[in-house]
Amino acid sequence: MKFLLLALLLSLQASALAATRIKEVASVAGVRSNPLTGYGLVVGLDGSGDQTTQSPFTNQSLQAMLQQFGITLPPGANPSPRNIAAVLVTAQLPAFAQPGQPLDVTVASIGNAKSLRGGTLIATPLRGADGQIYALAQGHLIVGGAGASAGGSKVQINHLAAGRIPAGATVERVVANAFNAGAPLQLDLASSDFATARAVAAAINKAKGAGSAQALDGRVVRLNAPPSPEERVAFLADIENLPFDTAPPAARVVINARTGSVVMNQAVNLGACAVAHGNLSVSIQSTPQVSQPAPLSGGQTVVTERVEISIKQEPGPLIQMPNTAKLADVVKALSALGATPGDLLAILQAMKQAGALQAEIEVI
Repeated sequence: MKFLLLALLLSLQASALAATRIKEVASVAGVRSNPLTGYGLVVGLDGSGDQTTQSPFTNQSLQAMLQQFGITLPPGANPSPRNIAAVLVTAQLPAFAQPGQPLDVTVASIGNAKSLRGGTLIATPLRGADGQIYALAQGHLIVGGAGASAGGSKVQINHLAAGRIPAGATVERVVANAFNAGAPLQLDLASSDFATARAVAAAINKAKGAGSAQALDGRVVRLNAPPSPEERVAFLADIENLPFDTAPPAARVVINARTGSVVMNQAVNLGACAVAHGNLSVSIQSTPQVSQPAPLSGGQTVVTERVEISIKQEPGPLIQMPNTAKLADVVKALSALGATPGDLLAILQAMKQAGALQAEIEVI
């Protein structure tokens, strides 16, 4: 794993200035997707649906659906079919979506269904944050997992309680946006950086004329776009593909505490320091022992355990790291310690506290 980490870090080396297109660092304000959510039923399961005793809402939903079709159950009736599951249906409504366009939907069980494989989602309205219905979903589920059980044994591959329906929803309502309202447009940068906002505005003014863009702060760039929709589309199409020189990023080390991954960019500097690193290991060994009584003694066989605990600390050499400003030298210096990615978490944080690591450490 250490060699893979070193290869990844070395591959991140680049020049201080790199040409980047505006569309890669900014997006037009208001032109975004909207999440849709709906509650529905999946039918046609092979006995792997919800147990209505533990998921009573599934039975209530079934009765409400039957009433919509004019079927009224007799008083006291409590159907408990095992081929139905209550699900949550989600989708993303893209910008400028028009009625009749298809959407991919994701279906996930919210009850105790064992599998949604082979099920069919009945018509489910999908609502936005304002409570309005924007799409209608229905179709056969595609579940990527598989499983089988018999005699108390169970084998399962991937997840069976969720699936997708490609093009399973149809847009029914248009989301209004201010793109063609005639007001000035706005570019939102992906990250707040004054140098990037200034560079984006300068590139637009150079290509489209002075006054076409103004950087309002470290994240927002205002655009004076043409009023007609056709001209606005052409204006933004040209702007999104404009190249500009990005400033060197801030030195940053990103640490994933769950996986032990450590990634640093090319701006990381390492000051002169000395590091000693050693491994501490604790070994616990348990050996069962059987105490057998003598014949005709009336005693019982007793099983005991003999536990041996040992602590071993390997010596850590003291290594001097010179002052360097190259990522390759930083990687070479850290790898000389023989530390694993998990050990690098503590080493880098200690370097930061000592003032030798000139970078921001972010733990995710």
